[in-house]
Amino acid sequence: MAGRSLFVAALQTAGVPGDPAATLGQFEQRVHALRATFDGLQLVVAPELHLMALPPLLEEEGVSPAELAVSVPGELTDRLGALARETGLWLVPGSVYERDGDAVANTALVLSPDGELVASYRKCFPWQPYETTRPGTELVCFDIDGIGRFGLAICHDGVFPEVFRQLAWHGAEAIFQVTLTGTSDRDAEVVVARANAIVNQVCVVNVNAAAPVGNGRSLVVDAEGAIRYQAGDAEEVVTAVLDLDAVARVRERGSFGLNRLWDEMDRVGPGLDLPMYGGRYRPRPR
Repeated sequence: MAGRSLFVAALQTAGVPGDPAATLGQFEQRVHALRATFDGLQLVVAPELHLMALPPLLEEEGVSPAELAVSVPGELTDRLGALARETGLWLVPGSVYERDGDAVANTALVLSPDGELVASYRKCFPWQPYETTRPGTELVCFDIDGIGRFGLAICHDGVFPEVFRQLAWHGAEAIFQVTLTGTSDRDAEVVVARANAIVNQVCVVNVNAAAPVGNGRSLVVDAEGAIRYQAGDAEEVVTAVLDLDAVARVRERGSFGLNRLWDEMDRVGPGLDLPMYGGRYRPRPR
């Protein structure tokens, strides 16, 4: 009997900096090419703000998130929905600047193979003080029937352990973390991605922009924190089959057959005073 798995392609790319229309067209072409190339492919994920076509960090002067912002749902999500239907793929096309009244949010999108916008997640922890988008207030998971539950995170969210813990507590077995990093803390982000996978027993797919916009090093981490693959800094397609039955085994039998973290937290946590969160641990919903 076939197990639960998800065949993912992460596009480590820089798009066409300064040209959102060309970047969208390129993304559509590449998704069609991935569909034609990889038999059994199920989901494509792109970096943070990919479709906004941002230039490298030190060339962003004059770039206005408000001018780039789109409505969600809207024309862009309609076009992405059409792409998902044409290819029969799940799409996590990075994040976009979303109009939010007089403000702008940094919002990750998920489109199903029937073209439906099934989830949108506003980044809860913008990279402040540099990123001025309005923080989101809700963490988001989405389900793929018969396969599993997946969480969404955006770049700087990763250094706040509450984000990945809450997503895993809500049942996420893998988390797609879309990223736009071109700075010297990329090594730290790799360490944090592995740590989040280890302590939450969850797969992490962390996809960064390629040079010259980002510094790449996208990675896929399994539920025991091992790096399945790490890219270089140039344009690259990172493919992986996420073994979700393996995630379930790690949680049931322990990391390395030893550490049954969730069982212990469910057993000990309810008796632990957690004043910083104004309460106590509640056992996970089953």
